[in-house]
Amino acid sequence: MKPGPGQESVWDYPRPPRLERTPRRIEIWLGGVKIAETTEAFRVLETSHPPTYYLPRGAFLPGVLTQAGGGSVCEWKGEASYWTLSAGGKTAQGAGWSYERPTPAFREIAGHIAVYAGRMDECRVDGERVIPQPGGFYGGWITSDVVGPFKGEPGTWGW
Repeated sequence: MKPGPGQESVWDYPRPPRLERTPRRIEIWLGGVKIAETTEAFRVLETSHPPTYYLPRGAFLPGVLTQAGGGSVCEWKGEASYWTLSAGGKTAQGAGWSYERPTPAFREIAGHIAVYAGRMDECRVDGERVIPQPGGFYGGWITSDVVGPFKGEPGTWGW
């Protein structure tokens, strides 16, 4: 898709991915509770993916995050740890992840938490409700200023 005014195409994002600070207001709700809010997040931009937002751990309400089992490895960022989020009587197992000791290129997100938007009640960027990246495996957040097609949609596994 060709981006319109004020839009970005995920096909213009780099590979390997780029890390950048964003001043946008990031908000997350779970169990009817706003569990996180910040204007000090980072976003990771990678070809074919909508941005993934990483929030400082301090942006989350106390008691929301508990470490979950398991892990995975990203060729660019390093070894990921997973987090369970709980609030308002709702629990989302392994719905967040972080890089506690990321690769040098991503050292600024050490300890920051990203979440799967589809496992939360709602996630917002500057007040706009995001659409989760399709497919369930990737954690990008789609807003009206980002155009695809996006990895994760049907038929994209081999991209």
